[in-house]
Amino acid sequence: MQIINIIITSLGFSYNACKDFYDLLGVILSAIVIHKAFYFVLGMFFTRKFKKAKNYHKYGICIAARNEEKVIGNLIDSINKQDYPSELYTIFVVADNCTDNTAKIAASKGAIVYERHDEVHKTKGFALQYLFKNIEKDYKTDSFEGYFIFDADNLLKKDYISKMNDAFDEGCKIITSYRNTKNFDENWIASTYALHWIRSIRTNHRARSILRLATNIQGTGFLFSNEIVKNGWKYTSLTEDRALTADAVAQGYQITYQDEAEFFDEQPISLKVALRQRLRWSKGHLQAFAESGPYLFINIFFGKKFIKTNWNKEQKYEKRKKSYKQLLLNIVESIRHRFASFDTLVQLTPISFINLVRWLIVSVIIYSCYSYINGIADVSLFSGGSFLTKFLRKVFVININIPSGYKALLVSGLLAIWFRILYRIGAYFSNMLMAIYLLIIEEARIKKMSFKNKLLFIFTWPTFDIIGRYTTYAALFMDVTWKPIPHESKITIDDINGGN
Repeated sequence: MQIINIIITSLGFSYNACKDFYDLLGVILSAIVIHKAFYFVLGMFFTRKFKKAKNYHKYGICIAARNEEKVIGNLIDSINKQDYPSELYTIFVVADNCTDNTAKIAASKGAIVYERHDEVHKTKGFALQYLFKNIEKDYKTDSFEGYFIFDADNLLKKDYISKMNDAFDEGCKIITSYRNTKNFDENWIASTYALHWIRSIRTNHRARSILRLATNIQGTGFLFSNEIVKNGWKYTSLTEDRALTADAVAQGYQITYQDEAEFFDEQPISLKVALRQRLRWSKGHLQAFAESGPYLFINIFFGKKFIKTNWNKEQKYEKRKKSYKQLLLNIVESIRHRFASFDTLVQLTPISFINLVRWLIVSVIIYSCYSYINGIADVSLFSGGSFLTKFLRKVFVININIPSGYKALLVSGLLAIWFRILYRIGAYFSNMLMAIYLLIIEEARIKKMSFKNKLLFIFTWPTFDIIGRYTTYAALFMDVTWKPIPHESKITIDDINGGN
């Protein structure tokens, strides 16, 4: 018992120093994400625009599908209805470990199909790796100028390829697009995903495209230059999109966004499926942080490469002038690349887990030991800075006083947990404002739905971030494997166009 008292007392006396470090770390974590507030404001009003392309480029359209017989035909139909010259794109499907008619349906619709059977390497990344190996073998990768990646449940608006071609023709190497949802109003789970994709557009894609930075690839609906896969597809982790994003930024690529290119996909409607998918996302996110985080961190300080300039006094003035201009452009590019590396590293950093750890150590454990020594004096049951706690303090005046000792230690720990719950409840209601904003500002592009459904989706929207937070915690300690997400929607692109 004496040893326990010594440990508790020692921790208690360290509280003030630990609290200072806790506050400093909080300031740092807030500072590294403060630029996102600027992104939000900029994205409210602007996005990058592209001129009509002067050239039509040749593309390969790549689709990884596993038992997708119910939706693969609708996707290929929407591709075949594009207003882009059909002779300039080729549809490739990898039927990955399929036990249904996916391959047969895709082939009947005009796609070139490769069947893959490998129960060990199951991720979408391995399927794409296999597909690009076959494209190189049968067609040569560089015979296509760029490649689209789609999931089998996607549907494309008629001008999708044309709009993406506008951006590609302007020299963009990696381009993502507007992700809409075909089953937005099917239930509250689907709606949280739908709002999340739109939030990404408004708070990330639009601003980063304006600033010529690198936004993040999100699974499907993107285009990249053939140089990205000149040595094959190498992104085979649980979240190949995160790995591609991090690697591309580390190499200095911009990743832009084309707001006028719109596609639709199907969101999960089962909570069990959603939890499984979010756990995989979280694990893949952590893997991408571990794999690419060090390279991005180095890039922040040293850039992709050092700028070296050798001057020759005999150079003509015009040559020297061009060199000065090139040096200036190199400096601007170096700054852009370093900030893009920082921005991407911040996206990958598990800040929610860092916050959890510092809260557990300082606010729960060490503060409880501090209370063991000093007791609890006039602590409000509704302490905190959120609007909810401020309101509750005005309505209820409940202060807690407990003398030093083990009771104070126990109660202070419980109070820390209670305050955390209050904070999260307050944040939950505050986050509803984002759903209201998105439903208003994107009304023209969102599927028409009843006012009752909108209210339900506003109220349930914050669960998306709650699930993401706790799956991140779980993913740190769990062995996560890839499992397919079922797609059963019968909605076609004609149904969507008819609804508009």
